[in-house]
Amino acid sequence: MEFVEASSSHADFKLLTMLLDIELVKRYGPEQKTYAKHNQIEIDEPAIIGYLDGRPMACGCFRKFSESAVEIKRMFVAEECRRRGYSTIILDQLEVLARRCGFSCTVLETGKGQPEAIGLYRKAGYQVIDNYPPYESMNNSVCMQKKL
Repeated sequence: MEFVEASSSHADFKLLTMLLDIELVKRYGPEQKTYAKHNQIEIDEPAIIGYLDGRPMACGCFRKFSESAVEIKRMFVAEECRRRGYSTIILDQLEVLARRCGFSCTVLETGKGQPEAIGLYRKAGYQVIDNYPPYESMNNSVCMQKKL
């Protein structure tokens, strides 16, 4: 897979995040509507897109969370490309990009119905933290943090 830096406005990123949203609705059902508004990304957020044989198959991005931290968002790998380490590569590249932009910490939110994502983040050195706003009262959320 080839990985490229892009913008969250890139058509391939939008396609992949649409597939992510479809998968999240399958996993969480109507409850996902509560989370959808928190998954909105500004037009020009930094993103990584993975291509396999010229086809977009994986992505992730981040947005500014605070003066020192970014929030990892919209991590996705197409089902036929999973369990090959691509999500680890995207996460690593997002962390490098965040450091280059002057950030020293990352945070993220994932769901209890995504044990593979929780495993990925734990393996990458993320620690569970108290749920941050707007997830503080959302029982299905798992928030995590990593110092870069």
